[in-house]
Amino acid sequence: MTKHSSDKLRIGAVSYLNTKPLVYQLAQLAPQAVVAFDLPSRLADRLASGEFDVALIPSIETLQCDEYAIISDACIACRGPVWSVRLLSRMPFDQVRTIALDEGSRTSVALTSILFDLQFHRIPKTINLPIDHNPFTVDTDAVLIIGDRAMSGGSGEFPFDWDLGERWTTITGLPFVFAMWTARRNLNLNGLELQLALARDAGLENLEAIARAECGRYDLTYEQILIYLRDHLHFRLGPRECEGLALFRQYAVQLGLAPADVDINFYDCKAT
Repeated sequence: MTKHSSDKLRIGAVSYLNTKPLVYQLAQLAPQAVVAFDLPSRLADRLASGEFDVALIPSIETLQCDEYAIISDACIACRGPVWSVRLLSRMPFDQVRTIALDEGSRTSVALTSILFDLQFHRIPKTINLPIDHNPFTVDTDAVLIIGDRAMSGGSGEFPFDWDLGERWTTITGLPFVFAMWTARRNLNLNGLELQLALARDAGLENLEAIARAECGRYDLTYEQILIYLRDHLHFRLGPRECEGLALFRQYAVQLGLAPADVDINFYDCKAT
């Protein structure tokens, strides 16, 4: 798709706290673009429909379409406990038979299935948990919650708790990549790939300012937000993250969660 020079690139970003460092000063750094915010799963749908040109979509979605390419080394990943992706259970996990899955992120849904298959060689029955539904009122054995509401505390009804980032890194020894900036491979980015990296770098240099600005919007203290952004998340897609992503794809293909004929593609700025 070739855009007219007067058109602005339409960017979709995640509406969660974990995205704040990636979009810091992005409006100023990328004047040729306009940014809108939504849930990760909805961003993927809006990118697929052509409503967005670029979106920060769940990694499982990048693996669904061979026309997609990762356009930046700015990402949302973890190298240990992530805190904002949790599976809460009423019983030991080897006894779980049913799970309510948060509709907000399809990557976390896929990761849950992969972890159960790796650890117990089976996948529990799942039901969809709408984003506006109270996760602590479901009658399933376990519930997957993500994003900001996963960090606001649990419930005494769910004494067993998996941090999915920690579980993945413990089993595989590799980072886990939750979301990446993605576009169709034939899109003229007009320098956006560099601007996304610059916005990430600016965000990482200003984590304290971000934490101060966001603490009034969430049921979290300044210190909790700073620790989350600084210590639990990793925002650079390096070689180890790419290894983790490739392994995630391998497991997803084995379970029928991703097509075998779709590769992990990276944007080549020379192509445009």
